[in-house]
Amino acid sequence: MTNYGAIPTSSSPSTNLEFISRAKQRVKEGLATRRPWKIMLNLHSFALPAGFSDAVRRVKENVGYFQMNYAIVVLVVLFLSLLWYPISLIVFVVLTVAWLFLYFLRDEPLFLFGRMISDRVVLVVMGVLTVALLLLTGAIPNILVALLIGAVLVVAHAALRRTDDLFYDEEEAAARFVPPPPHSGAPLS
Repeated sequence: MTNYGAIPTSSSPSTNLEFISRAKQRVKEGLATRRPWKIMLNLHSFALPAGFSDAVRRVKENVGYFQMNYAIVVLVVLFLSLLWYPISLIVFVVLTVAWLFLYFLRDEPLFLFGRMISDRVVLVVMGVLTVALLLLTGAIPNILVALLIGAVLVVAHAALRRTDDLFYDEEEAAARFVPPPPHSGAPLS
């Protein structure tokens, strides 16, 4: 690596490894909000809602609690729907990588032509670019159907899954836990 003063002119392998390490850490932090699938799919936690207002309440609570799981479900459905459209699948993968590096994994400001680009501008540009490129692939009906299927799966799960056993943290779980009465040792008749 050649230095002129304090400005490096090429990246060293250690810098690349540091970037990859930071990216892995940010992915782990993002996935840390994912709830265990075992809790999400516990069959004993499913029941019909008492009414429409109960279903709406359940959807709100479950979407807040399982939001990362639901995002993964929708993305898997979208990915599976694109298997028959290889060009769209390649564009989807490239856009996913671009989103990861330009928006989600970036921890330093983005500079273009010497000007700092805000996160809002990156979000808008990436959103428009994503829609435009996916429109050009010709798989829009397929993508819309996949998103609709994903949304139906999410809403159906969220409406049918009871929310009385969801805990956001250990303190809340301990506060809700009621220990069983002590056993006196006398036989029950």
